[in-house]
Amino acid sequence: MNATVYKRPESVLVLIYTTAREFLLMRRVRPAAFWQSVTGSMDWDETDPLTTAYRELAEETGIIAPAGAIIDCHMSQQFPIKPAWRHRYPADVQFNTEHVFRLELPERLPIILNPAEHTDYLWLPRDQALAKVTSYTNRDAILALT
Repeated sequence: MNATVYKRPESVLVLIYTTAREFLLMRRVRPAAFWQSVTGSMDWDETDPLTTAYRELAEETGIIAPAGAIIDCHMSQQFPIKPAWRHRYPADVQFNTEHVFRLELPERLPIILNPAEHTDYLWLPRDQALAKVTSYTNRDAILALT
């Protein structure tokens, strides 16, 4: 029996930035030229978005943050799931809820990308990050932080 395992329509966005307000953005494999902060869907067995934030941070950047380092921004955004991605979710699901977190670093760290997800990364000042980031929810999160 092959049961389809759908993605949970709940995710995290983790803003990573330095005390000098340089933001980490990563370019996705697909779609090409899509720049973003750390993001990822909650696993069905995860009960706390903060747990997902720590997991996604490690998976996408290689950064293992100590407990208490990732801060909940107490900001959630709901956005429509693009038609091209709806097959990944249960049939009746049209929206995803994204929980926003932040991690401030004293300085830039070397990033270890997951090549299945990202091809490149940049550290950019706020205004350049705002111009480069693809998702409006990512842009809104940067604006809310600064």
